[in-house]
Amino acid sequence: MEFMYEIIQKAHSGIAYLALGILVFAVINAFLAISSKRGFEDKDRKISLFALIFCHVQLLLGLVVYFVSPLGMAALGEMSNAALRLTSLEHPLINVIAIALITIGWSKHKKEESSNGKFKKIGYLYLAGLLLILSRIPWNLWF
Repeated sequence: MEFMYEIIQKAHSGIAYLALGILVFAVINAFLAISSKRGFEDKDRKISLFALIFCHVQLLLGLVVYFVSPLGMAALGEMSNAALRLTSLEHPLINVIAIALITIGWSKHKKEESSNGKFKKIGYLYLAGLLLILSRIPWNLWF
C-alpha cells in the first residue's frame, strides 16, 4: 500500500507542474486575445479544454492522496499546527473551489456568443482558480 501511495503522490506532484503550466498558458492566451480582439478559434478551445482536463486529473489524484496520506484527512484534528492545517484542510478545500471556478469558466464560455465574451469567461475564472491554487500550494513540500 505504501508503494502505491508513493506513486500516486509523485504523480500528483509531477502533474501539478503540467497542470499549472497549461493553466497559466490558457489564462495568458485568453487575456492576449481580449487585448487583441481576435476571434475565438478551435486552438483556443483546445488550450482551455486541456487546462480543464489537467486540473481535473490533478484534483482526482489529490483526492486519492488526501484519503490515504498521513498529512490528509487523518491530520484534521491538528488545526493548531499551521503546516498540518495547510495540507489537511486549506490545500484541498481551496483547490476544490479553484477547480470549481475553472469548470464554471469552461461551462460559461460555451454559452457566450461573442469571442470576447468567451475569452473573458475563461480568462477571469481560470485566473481566479489559478490564484487560489497558487495561494495554497505547500511550497515547502514541493521543492
